[in-house]
Amino acid sequence: MRIGILGYGRFGRALGSLLLEAGHNYRAWDPVAEIPAEHQSSGFQELVADQDTLILAVPIRSLDGLLRDLRPHLRADQLVFDVGSVKVGPCVLLEAHLGAAIPHAGTHPLFGPVSLARAERPLRVVLCPSVSHPDAARRVEGLFRSLGCEVLRQSPEDHDRVMATTHALTFFLAKGLLAVGAGAELPFTPPPFHAIARTLESVREDAGHLFAALQNENPFAMGAREGLLEALSAIHSSLAEAAETGGGEQLSIPDLGTRSPALQEARNHIDALDQELVDLLARRTELVLRAGRAKAELSLPIHDPEREAAQLQARRAWAQEADLSTPRDLGPNRLFKAPIT
Repeated sequence: MRIGILGYGRFGRALGSLLLEAGHNYRAWDPVAEIPAEHQSSGFQELVADQDTLILAVPIRSLDGLLRDLRPHLRADQLVFDVGSVKVGPCVLLEAHLGAAIPHAGTHPLFGPVSLARAERPLRVVLCPSVSHPDAARRVEGLFRSLGCEVLRQSPEDHDRVMATTHALTFFLAKGLLAVGAGAELPFTPPPFHAIARTLESVREDAGHLFAALQNENPFAMGAREGLLEALSAIHSSLAEAAETGGGEQLSIPDLGTRSPALQEARNHIDALDQELVDLLARRTELVLRAGRAKAELSLPIHDPEREAAQLQARRAWAQEADLSTPRDLGPNRLFKAPIT
């Protein structure tokens, strides 16, 4: 498969690395971005002429112009798909410019440069097939599966509805929290904020430049924002009323169970943490393999006893600081060192 990437920004570079890891070579073109010599195409027309699969990794606002420039050079045996975070508009553009003549599909990889660098798994991709090109959808799905991705098929409308209440709202909330100083360096934070802090950092690192596109290009994003603001306003009013009347029962969080709410709550949290630990171990394994490949390229030995000893010592210190080096007392004659339920 001869793969060409049109647009070599942060995501185009990250996708190129993922392709190489899976054994796929690629060529890339971008009028402004720096591209490694071994992947650089001498020009737009050469890239299009030499590749059978073309990935459009450009901002959504640039897609219409790119497709206009691209169309005269395309052949019926080529495959074209985009990787934008919004799908209704891009899929309309793909259909308008390429129609029944050129095989095409819309995709949204649900990962970015930072999540790839952190080896987060699983990798998921939403695929929006064109009704005119079912074989193109199969080819795109096969390519992403060869990269280790799970592929979910959705219509562009269903995709954007889900993204409006997840992706777009996450960015909307994050921008609001950052605007009031929630992302600043703080001397201490309660545990419920820790997950929010990770979200803020992920949004800030991975795709801050996507904010306007997610809000303005997704046709369902405004309705989702309005619904959220109405809900927050209602909660705000209820809190003010409860403060005046001494009520507030309607604002309480329901019990997790009648038999033993405390036990059920603890078990639910343990289950969630176990899932996080498994995900973290999978990410760590991927990073270890990546480090091994980097050592192989440098002809370095896999084992580094001096570093391993230093790492173990550092982790023992972390365990001591977290009070994990001694047994915990759970009551009369009951000690434990491993998590149980």
